[in-house]
Formats: sequence, structure tokens, C-alpha cells
Amino acid sequence: MSRAKSDISKSSSYQEIGEYWDKHDLSDIWEQTEQVEFDINIQSERRYFAVEYSISEKIIKIAKRRGISTETLINLWLKEKIDQFEKK
Repeated sequence: MSRAKSDISKSSSYQEIGEYWDKHDLSDIWEQTEQVEFDINIQSERRYFAVEYSISEKIIKIAKRRGISTETLINLWLKEKIDQFEKK
């Protein structure tokens, strides 16, 4: 990487940034910081649904084979079904 990911630590990777903060305290470099403002959207919501054990075991195996999380796999499948349903 040609550009540092962090102005304070001058690190070029997240690992280096972590190592920097393992050894330093924010109070040591407080004068180098500047105030920022940002908005956070916390509209995300999770809902839980019961799934039969045998089905959940199959979902876990398929997700592992595909290298994705079970949550991602289930959401992809549900989106596909919903899209099919809405086209009718």
C-alpha cells in the first residue's frame, strides 16, 4: 500500500494499526486528533425464526461448503424465493 491507513500511526495495514494501539495511549497523542461528526444509522433489526434441527444441520453443511455464513446463505435463499413470489 502506498498510502497509510492511519495518519497517527503511519501504518499501512490494519494489523500494524492494532499493534500501534497496543503500545500507545490516546492521551499521548491527543493534540494530534481533531473533532469529527458523523451519523450512524441503527435501523438494522434481526428477527429469529424456528428451524427444524435436521434442516439447520443441512444449512450449516451447505454454508461451510460454499465458504459463507449460514446467515448469508439463508438470506440469499429467502431473497430468491421472495423475488420469485413477487414476480407472479
